[in-house]
Amino acid sequence: MTNTTKATKTWPINTAPWLESRAQSRKACRVIIDNDFAGDPDDLFQLVHHLLSETADIRLIVCSHLHAGDFLHSSPHSAADGRKRVETLLGLLGARDDDGIVVTGSELPLADASTPRPSEACEAIIREAMRDDTDLPLYYVAGGGVTDLISASLTEPAIAGRMSVVWIGGQEYPGFAQPPLGRFAKEYNAEIDPFAARALLCDSAFPLWQVPRDVYRQCLVSVAQLRERLRPLGPLGGFLLDEIDRIRFGERYGTQPTGAYCLGDSPLVGLTVLQTPWDTAPASCSWFTVADDPGVKLNADDRPLPPHVTATNQGRIHVVTHVDTWLLFEDLYAKLAAFGRWIDA
Repeated sequence: MTNTTKATKTWPINTAPWLESRAQSRKACRVIIDNDFAGDPDDLFQLVHHLLSETADIRLIVCSHLHAGDFLHSSPHSAADGRKRVETLLGLLGARDDDGIVVTGSELPLADASTPRPSEACEAIIREAMRDDTDLPLYYVAGGGVTDLISASLTEPAIAGRMSVVWIGGQEYPGFAQPPLGRFAKEYNAEIDPFAARALLCDSAFPLWQVPRDVYRQCLVSVAQLRERLRPLGPLGGFLLDEIDRIRFGERYGTQPTGAYCLGDSPLVGLTVLQTPWDTAPASCSWFTVADDPGVKLNADDRPLPPHVTATNQGRIHVVTHVDTWLLFEDLYAKLAAFGRWIDA
């Protein structure tokens, strides 16, 4: 295993000292990152990518829970354990959380559709969403369950009109894709908190960019590529590689050590900070828009019923059907390389 020595240089989150000052001067959007950091390490790659993206103003990093007894991390304190993992990663990056943006979410899913789970994260989400001192658009990007987001909206419904949500989760839409061969029907992230997932898809007012399972599974990277790109980064690169190898070679996870790994949370970056200078929708991805009437409808197994697709793109929910993985991962590799040169200088 790689040692976890802290970086030799430090920098406050939301700065980019490895870039010239002009590149650091303007932010395109505010971002709240919500992920189950105690689970699959794809969330660590997404977090690093967002932190190294100089146009994103990261307002919160919400450490959320996994399933009770999850096969990836069975502790009943998965939100708190995820926070420890984030703090380890920040130390390896040398990223200082001077503003207290790392917060812990609920350790439990919603018990029903109408009762929020109070948490440090829930309160922080409401505070950020209700700010009136900035015009920067706010994105809520979630790569796991959405307990804390829906808890915040149940507590303060007005936040739904003050942010856009990007969510990695949900099953395949009939007519667009089929479930994976030999896999269970339920989708992992939606099952972390079924009440919250249903609320986000069916009952909330949040503008939503949804990346369902068939699409986030497109985000395969070559393990050989990762080795070549990460090894020069010392303890940081070693930590990220070890986290992937832990899953690839861990017999208890039921995986095979194939030559690729799915970084399925990475579209959260592409759909927020990799836009053209003029557009608020992705130029190199594909999507369809679900008509607000009737909206998304789910069957008893939480699979979407055939959607009513609009021709105008005017609707609350945009479902991504294709991700520009070349743009996504080449951008990650370039940012890691620039950061690595600065660390070593």
